[in-house]
Amino acid sequence: MRTKRIAGTSVVLTGALLLTACGGGGGGEGGGDASADGGGTFSVYIGEPENPLLPGNTGETEGGQVVDALWTGLVEYDRESNEAVYTGVAESIESDDQTTWTVNLKDGWTFHDGSPVTAQSYVDSWNYVANSENAQGNSYFFSNVEGYDDLQGKDGASPTATEMSGLRVVDEQTFEVTLSEPYAQWPTTVGYTAFFPMPQAFFEDPEGFGEQPVGNGPFKADEAFQEGQGITLTRYEEFGGDEPAQAAGVEFRVYTEINTAYNDLQAGSLDVVDQIPPDAIGSAEDQFGERFKTTPRGDITALGFPTYDERFADPEVRRAFSMAIDRQAITDAIFQGSRTPAASFVSPVIDGHREDACDVCEPNVEEAKRMLDEAGFDKSEPVDLWFNAGAGHEEWMQAVGNQLRENLGVEYQLRGDLQFAEYLPLQDEKGMTGPFRSGWIMDYPVMENMLGPTYSTAALPPAGSNVTFYSNEEFDAKLQEGNAADSIDAAIQAYQEAEDILVADMPAAPLFFGLVQYAHSEKVEEVYVNSFGRVEVEDVVVTSE
Repeated sequence: MRTKRIAGTSVVLTGALLLTACGGGGGGEGGGDASADGGGTFSVYIGEPENPLLPGNTGETEGGQVVDALWTGLVEYDRESNEAVYTGVAESIESDDQTTWTVNLKDGWTFHDGSPVTAQSYVDSWNYVANSENAQGNSYFFSNVEGYDDLQGKDGASPTATEMSGLRVVDEQTFEVTLSEPYAQWPTTVGYTAFFPMPQAFFEDPEGFGEQPVGNGPFKADEAFQEGQGITLTRYEEFGGDEPAQAAGVEFRVYTEINTAYNDLQAGSLDVVDQIPPDAIGSAEDQFGERFKTTPRGDITALGFPTYDERFADPEVRRAFSMAIDRQAITDAIFQGSRTPAASFVSPVIDGHREDACDVCEPNVEEAKRMLDEAGFDKSEPVDLWFNAGAGHEEWMQAVGNQLRENLGVEYQLRGDLQFAEYLPLQDEKGMTGPFRSGWIMDYPVMENMLGPTYSTAALPPAGSNVTFYSNEEFDAKLQEGNAADSIDAAIQAYQEAEDILVADMPAAPLFFGLVQYAHSEKVEEVYVNSFGRVEVEDVVVTSE
């Protein structure tokens, strides 16, 4: 995520921070009265969001789940194909040259405070997120808009502008976006969180807004988010989409441990858990029957390297570590077949994925030893292996450590005592003292989204999620070439060449691709977790108390 930096669970990809302490709503029944208020309420497990609930600064799965319930984007994504579809706010997004795009909005969309969603709403919101003085983690997603650089303060100086020259309001329902270079796939990107609009109320009180946001989506916030507990949203009856939410409300309940959430699901006091603890995967289907479900997930778990640390500055060291890891053995022993060993930085659900893009993702102990010795790696001190607490990562990270010890003669120590909301900021601050668990789930189904937000120079924190602090001008140029390509095939070729550069430099070692495995109570139906890792809460039907 950052946008999809995910906390994951022990066997679920990196992902969000899931887990534990039963929060908001406490231990009451999971679902509300289905006949009350026309739809009843239901509860969903989340972890503690990293930041207040602002679209421009929500780049991980936990806050993202809530934000996606509160907002609807310009476009949405088809469940089966992941293609962008015009069921959101945009009537059309068109261009004659792939550089200047005209966005036409549908009539009738309002924010939850009753104010209209207009072209100015988007322009003002995007300028705010892009401005470096506002330190929004999703700023990177506007880096291809003309004038973005003018909003980036350099060397401590203030930006030279407060508005991107590439944004222009045409009329109340139309605005124009001029990119710095052609990008044929740009309309596909704007369903992502960073592009959501904010009402005037945000600019009057940004801090208060983050606690009790005002969106334009199927659910609204009638109360503030409670740290450590969660938030209950209610159906927005004036929703501008095709139809309002099926349920009258949804309670997002914060847990610090996935096992606690799963126990509550089993007891019937929680309705939806979007990840299954690793030790429960084998029995979940027998216990829940048709209420245990699996869908493809557009994500990757990787072992990130702190390229700023002298021990991991040499690409040959990083490649040797990658070659010393037996991904298949870990998948078989720990993930019970629920993960696929990764030999690419790009998820299999995205066009352009190659099964064998990585030449050092298969174990080769002798070659790994040779490479590490030749690079002069210091084995006198153990390496720290970092991961976020409470999400079930300890077992597989320990397996990685054991393989590094056995195959490379490198001792290790596990560093897994930080909750996800603490773990992510430490990454941004160059606080990783050794390899670390890294997770990403796509924001939109384009190869660039698996590469750019996590490894490009433009995505270095705080503007993006490049927490390995890798920077390579040749890689950046290939990404731009892909963005500017005049066909999808040409774009994929350039993105694959960019991926080849990543493989050579190995700022992170691809480890696993995953599946979404989830379950729900008997109180709800029509539960679906999409390939972006989101519970589609607007479609959930509450059938009983």
